[in-house]
Amino acid sequence: MSKPKKEKFSMKEAWALNWRGFKDIYKLIPGAVLSNCCWVILEALTPYAGIWLSAQIIGELAGARNPERLTQLVIITLSVTIFLTLLTAAAGHWKNAHSATSWHSILSLYGDKMMSMDFSAADDPKTHDLLSQIQQNANWSGHGLHSVQYDQFLKAIFQIGGGIALTVSLFVQKVPEGPLTFLNHPLTVIALLVIMMVFILVAPLCSTKSESYWSKGGEEVKLGNRMFSFFGFLGMDSDRTLDVRLYDQLAICRRHMGNSRTGSNDFLAKFARGPMGAFAAAGAAISSGFVGVAYVFVCLKAWAGAFGVGAVTQYVGAITNFSAGVTLLISTMGRIYNNTPFIRTCYEFLDLPNEMYQGSLTTEKRSDRQYEIEFRDVSFKYPASETWALRHVSMKFKIGSRLAVVGQNGSGKTTFIKLLCRLYDPTEGEILLNGIDIRKYNYAEYLSVFSVVFQDFQLLSFPLGQNVAAREKYDRVLAEQCLRQAGFGDRLDTMPKGLDSSLGRDFDPNGVDVSGGEAQKIAIARSLYKDAPFIILDEPTAALDPVAEQEVYERFNEIASDKTTIYISHRLSSCRFCDEIAVFDQGNVIQQGTHDWLLSDETGKYAELWNAQAQYYR
Repeated sequence: MSKPKKEKFSMKEAWALNWRGFKDIYKLIPGAVLSNCCWVILEALTPYAGIWLSAQIIGELAGARNPERLTQLVIITLSVTIFLTLLTAAAGHWKNAHSATSWHSILSLYGDKMMSMDFSAADDPKTHDLLSQIQQNANWSGHGLHSVQYDQFLKAIFQIGGGIALTVSLFVQKVPEGPLTFLNHPLTVIALLVIMMVFILVAPLCSTKSESYWSKGGEEVKLGNRMFSFFGFLGMDSDRTLDVRLYDQLAICRRHMGNSRTGSNDFLAKFARGPMGAFAAAGAAISSGFVGVAYVFVCLKAWAGAFGVGAVTQYVGAITNFSAGVTLLISTMGRIYNNTPFIRTCYEFLDLPNEMYQGSLTTEKRSDRQYEIEFRDVSFKYPASETWALRHVSMKFKIGSRLAVVGQNGSGKTTFIKLLCRLYDPTEGEILLNGIDIRKYNYAEYLSVFSVVFQDFQLLSFPLGQNVAAREKYDRVLAEQCLRQAGFGDRLDTMPKGLDSSLGRDFDPNGVDVSGGEAQKIAIARSLYKDAPFIILDEPTAALDPVAEQEVYERFNEIASDKTTIYISHRLSSCRFCDEIAVFDQGNVIQQGTHDWLLSDETGKYAELWNAQAQYYR
């Protein structure tokens, strides 16, 4: 969990942030908010109905004992109790139905933000650290948007209102002449109210102070939570199972789990044994003192003859609930204040600005796929970096050609693709589509020009067909055709449910597991299904054996037909299928030409890379 910001903030800012949080939550899950509000209002007011009706019955029993009146009161009490119980249960059921998904609905705010922000921001480690802080705050202590206190605040208001309605007559009814007549004096009433308010205010302030230590220890558990989140579930990660088992990494996990500061000697336990526990105990003791003062005052007035025993029941019950309402109100205000730095962190993430110009020109829909892209003196360096990732790159793509991009790690190949797909904008120079700067095109339409298979592509635990189409409803014939073109046909024929076979067993116990090579073929099929004029394959055959790799390239040469295809690969054998090769080194294109032409330059970088790999096949 992250440490709250050290700078001071006012209660006004706290209210403003929480009000904003409430509006966003209501907009996101209105049903959950409304059902919760209805439930807490009923929870707040229902006890008062029982208190008032019970007081009437006791008063009648202690007074006239009229059978008809008692029968009437009992019937009314039973009817009201049954009605309110059923109504509260219905509201609770309504609330629970929405609460089941509320937590994940709020989390979806952050997912939607990640998908809508500029890729440069989404790719920034600071953004991921901010998101990690929000998740840790929510998981560890529920702080953040999950702790917007609208329901408890509303409950406190209605609880206080009900208490005032049933208690106001306590101070109006007079004590007959006698030794306790001073209880009628306004100063006595004022003094009593002051004493009661001191008790009511101080008790929740102590509780709020106790709860504030959860926030003060935020930085102490930040590392511990991250270690727990990683090492605590390492053995459940299917991608790491073999390493964990073969190298006995559970021993490492246990050691780091022991250092995650969740034991009895951690900071929270020390606070609980010290000031945190002391303030909590003081709050409870002061609350009990208030109840004692209220009991004394009510009993003295009843003893002096101001009202009967039935009224005693009413006033004691009402004052107790009123006290609970005031305590809840002040405690809620304290929680609102303590939660403010965590909500601020949430909005620090949600308010990250989108600075990339989205463009407005419509990307021309060309049936002949004649899309020409040109890099014109393009240079780029990542935000907050002083090193140029690309420098003075000029290149024009030949329509319908096969281009291979090769080079050592860190030479700028992936950066080149990110700029081409406009995940980043060039720092210098420009990229043109059919002679127009790509920044002027509608961003979403420009992205539709490309089908990309990145190295770290993702398959989801959904049916195979949906993975290929990247959507729920799709063309089944086309999806199967793309899978067979990508070399997945034989595996598809062995699947009993075909395109409806779930990948993995996360949601379907009968799901199928695919190998790394098979997963790459599915990813290639996905790029074919999109049918974009540009296909980009970043290490498309890294998990395939040489025979399968050969088959994919031979098929792809036919499949791509009139599409412009770009391959990024460390296996230079793939370059033989390409019309042209661009060799990157330290952010520059140092060679460009055909395979044979580049090999003829025996001192060139391409010949060096080719011979370094070829020696193992001779």
